[in-house]
Amino acid sequence: MTRERLQLGKLGEDLALKKLKSLGYQSFIRNYRCPLGEIDLIARDGDTLVFLEIKTRRGRTLEYAKEAVNERKRRKIAQTAQVFLKENGCEEIKSRFDVVAINLGQGRDEIEVIKNAFEIKG
Repeated sequence: MTRERLQLGKLGEDLALKKLKSLGYQSFIRNYRCPLGEIDLIARDGDTLVFLEIKTRRGRTLEYAKEAVNERKRRKIAQTAQVFLKENGCEEIKSRFDVVAINLGQGRDEIEVIKNAFEIKG
């Protein structure tokens, strides 16, 4: 990954964290990694454990950022979440998958938090 993309990702995560805190999310874990993959943020929203994927784009649309979380990416996030839940004895805790789509525009950033962005069946 290029230095520019890493910086863009970090900026997006910082903006997402600020937005999520303003919405009442708490107890953040950043960049959880296991052999199966990575989850950008893990947080609590009330009694729900939330696995968050942050997608940041520059000068595009929010739709473009949202579309970046394709089926393959969703499966990978879900598998990684299962590892986290098992490692931490949280299998019985209610959980969900949210996406934060960010478009860095000229002079105006757009941030959208999509709760229950996707479900994993079976």
